[in-house]
Amino acid sequence: MGLKRPKPFVAVDRRTFLQGTAWAAASSGLPLLNNARAESTGARPTPDEALDQLMAGHQRYLEDRSGDHDLASHRTELAKGQQPAAAVLSCADSRVVPDLLFDQPSGQLFVVRVAGNFVADEGQASLEYGVEFLGIPLVFVLGHSSCGAVDAAVKVVKDDAKLPGKLPGLADSIAPAVKDVLKAPGDLLDNAIAQNVRRNVKILREAQPIIGPAAASGKIRVVGGVYDIASGRVAMLDPAPK
Repeated sequence: MGLKRPKPFVAVDRRTFLQGTAWAAASSGLPLLNNARAESTGARPTPDEALDQLMAGHQRYLEDRSGDHDLASHRTELAKGQQPAAAVLSCADSRVVPDLLFDQPSGQLFVVRVAGNFVADEGQASLEYGVEFLGIPLVFVLGHSSCGAVDAAVKVVKDDAKLPGKLPGLADSIAPAVKDVLKAPGDLLDNAIAQNVRRNVKILREAQPIIGPAAASGKIRVVGGVYDIASGRVAMLDPAPK
């Protein structure tokens, strides 16, 4: 469409990344990045157990039985390190708060947010950190109804809309999902929202060199769902194989 994408994130190789982190840790007194594994000393949930934990919390949310999560009461424990049960790739929409809709206390969800919940280099790197160093067993791609970012991509694809600033790059990242369902029956926006989730689940399941191999080996699961803002319900999307 001739839209210019924003300048891509400049990736660094693993050795350079760890060397830079080690230098920063040495100069600031912070623990080394590769010592983060040592923080995960407790029993870790399996991928299936992590998903069950999220969906049980979501059921509490739907039934208005959400727990009273007092951050102050366990702040000391959290200061020792993090052991999140799952990572969530979520839209930045202010109405979508993963910790609330999955009824999880602080420290349980490692959340990466970007308008349109798509995999960008920075987001993938964040998820890689969670899987590689925090031992996260589950990655959940969470879309939502009435997504403005997906709607903008629909307008670009369907009506050749022109967007200001860096928004063309965002729309370009979502446009493939829109094109996949352009002629599908039903509401185009709803279809594109669901397809955008499915597409990014697939991207993560194949992402090299960390997330894809971990998913293929069964070490982690990558699943997706769509949160309906009006009803408050998260609908899991098929296919969602282990």
